[in-house]
Amino acid sequence: MKKKILMRGLFGLPTGIAIGFVITLIISICIGNGSFYPVTPELIDAAGNELNAVILQTVLCAIMGAGFAAASIIWELDSWSLAKQSGIYFMIISVIMLPIAYFTNWMKHTALGVLSYVAIFVAIFVVVWLSQYLLWKRKIKQMNTLVNKDQ
Repeated sequence: MKKKILMRGLFGLPTGIAIGFVITLIISICIGNGSFYPVTPELIDAAGNELNAVILQTVLCAIMGAGFAAASIIWELDSWSLAKQSGIYFMIISVIMLPIAYFTNWMKHTALGVLSYVAIFVAIFVVVWLSQYLLWKRKIKQMNTLVNKDQ
């Protein structure tokens, strides 16, 4: 299992960087002046210059991707209930994502900014979880139909 976690984490490194890039696109669109911001202006100020900020954000995004991918092993623990898998996976990715989002300034550093980001994060998690649940439910139904046809 340790090897599987490590391999998934390594696969998650570039995936996290790609997700971070998409997040910067979304932030650039939200700023709305037609420019691309590879990092937030606040992160540039905190890091001292744009290059340091991009390097820091890239490393943090890689860590985020590796953490999310490694944590996905939880979905293979058949002895756990779906509720337990979901809750523990959500806690793990929250502990990874929220500090990274805070340090990279993807959220405003106010109570309202943090609460808004958490709400968006929870909403995205719920939508992805529900879509995966319904997809697997449909696949299982199709498999059961095929099994019943053969009998």
